[in-house]
Amino acid sequence: MIRVGKSEGGLIAAIVLSLVICTLPVTAAFAGDSGVQAPPDATPKAKSKTKVVKKPTHDVQEIPILLVRQKRDLLPPLSLLHQRPADDGLGGAKLAISDNNTTGHFLKQKFTLEELKNNKPDALIADTVARVDAGVGMVVADLDADVLVKLADALKGKKAIILNAGSHDDDLRNGDCRANILHTAPSRAMLADALGQYLTWKRWSKWFLVTGSTKRDTLWANAIKRTAKRFRQKIVEERIFEYNPGSRRSDGGYEQIQKQIPKFTQKAPRHDVVVVADEGQLFGDYFPYRTWDARPVVGSAGLSPASWHAAVELWGGTQFQNRFKRMNKRNMRELDYDVWMAVRTVGEAASRTRSNAPEKLISYIRSKDFELAAFKGQKLTFRDWNGQLRQPVILVTPNLHVTVSPQPEFLHQFSELDTLGFDKPESTCKAYQP
Repeated sequence: MIRVGKSEGGLIAAIVLSLVICTLPVTAAFAGDSGVQAPPDATPKAKSKTKVVKKPTHDVQEIPILLVRQKRDLLPPLSLLHQRPADDGLGGAKLAISDNNTTGHFLKQKFTLEELKNNKPDALIADTVARVDAGVGMVVADLDADVLVKLADALKGKKAIILNAGSHDDDLRNGDCRANILHTAPSRAMLADALGQYLTWKRWSKWFLVTGSTKRDTLWANAIKRTAKRFRQKIVEERIFEYNPGSRRSDGGYEQIQKQIPKFTQKAPRHDVVVVADEGQLFGDYFPYRTWDARPVVGSAGLSPASWHAAVELWGGTQFQNRFKRMNKRNMRELDYDVWMAVRTVGEAASRTRSNAPEKLISYIRSKDFELAAFKGQKLTFRDWNGQLRQPVILVTPNLHVTVSPQPEFLHQFSELDTLGFDKPESTCKAYQP
C-alpha cells in the first residue's frame, strides 16, 4: 500500500479532475447559467440575460395623514407682530412629518401629508369624507367648533379619527363631544384654570373682568368665570368693551386710546388684577399701562396662558424651536405646536404598533399604553372621558414664559394635569361612556 501525504493527495486529485474535464464534451463543460447539462450533440446557447429581482424582505408601510384647514375671514390682530402667517399650523405638520419619517425610516414606515383648505365648510367636509373613503384614517383638523362637529358626524362609523388642533371650545369636550374626536389643543377651561392657579398662588384673589363683544370673547369670559368659582376667587365686576377696529391704526389713534382706557376702567371696585377676555387679539393689548389703577393685566394680554410659546427653552425646547425655524423660516406658533402634537400622535402609534391599519392605530392611541413626548417635561396622555390630551399649560408674556401650570400646590388623586380643565366628575361628555 502506498501512503500519500496531504500535499501529494491534493495534487493527484487535481490531476484526476482535469483529466475528467478534458474527456467531457465542450458543450457539457460550459453549459449555460441554468445549471442544466446540454446533450452531447446540442448547439451551445447564448447566455441568458434575465435579471434576478430580489423581493424586499419587508414592504414599506405608507401612513397618509390629512390636514384639514378652514379658511376664516378674521380681522387682523391689533399688533403687526401678531400677523398670522399663511402656513400657520401647516408648518407644525411639516416638522412632525419629518420627525415621524426619521423613526419610520428604520421601521419601514413612510408618512405623507395632504392639506385640504377651503372657506366653504360643506365642500371641505365632502372632500374629507372622500379621502377617508379612499383609505385615509388619520385626520388633523383646524376647524371651527360647529364645522368640526359636522365633520365628525359625517365620518361616524368609518375607520377614521379626527385630531382637533384648532378649536378650544369647551362644548366639544362636554355636551357636543364625539367619540371620533381627540383634542391636542387645550380647552378654554384648561387655559383659564392654568391662569387661575397662578393668580391663586400669587394671592391675587379679586379680579376685574373686561370682555369683548364677540361670541368667542364671551366663551373665553365664561371659562374665566368658571375658574374663579372653582378656585374661590372673586370677580368684582365685569365690563363689556366695545371697540371699532376700523380706525384703530389711524394717526392719533393712540391718543384716543390713552384717554379711553383710563376712563373705561375708572371707578372699578377694588381689585388685584385686570383680566381681559379678547380671544381675537383685537383690543386686549391696549390695556397694559393704561388702566386707571396700577394693576397687572392678564388673560388675553399681559400674562397669557398658551400651549406653546416661541421663547420656551425648557425640556429640550431650544433644539425643537431651532429645527422648526430652519424648516419654516419663522418662529413656532401655538397652532403649529398643537398640529405638531396631533401628527406626532399618529407617528407614535404607528411606531409602537408597527402597523399602518387605521383601526390598530386608533385603538392604541385610545389605550392606556399611549404616551406622547412633547417637550413639556413629562409624557402626555389622552383622557378617557372626553378625548382631551393632558398637558401642562405655559403662562407667558409677549417675550418670555413666566411659569407653568399646574402649580405645585394643586394636587390630584390620579394626575395633577387633571386639575386643568374638566375633570372626570365634572364632565358631561356621554360619547366616551361605555
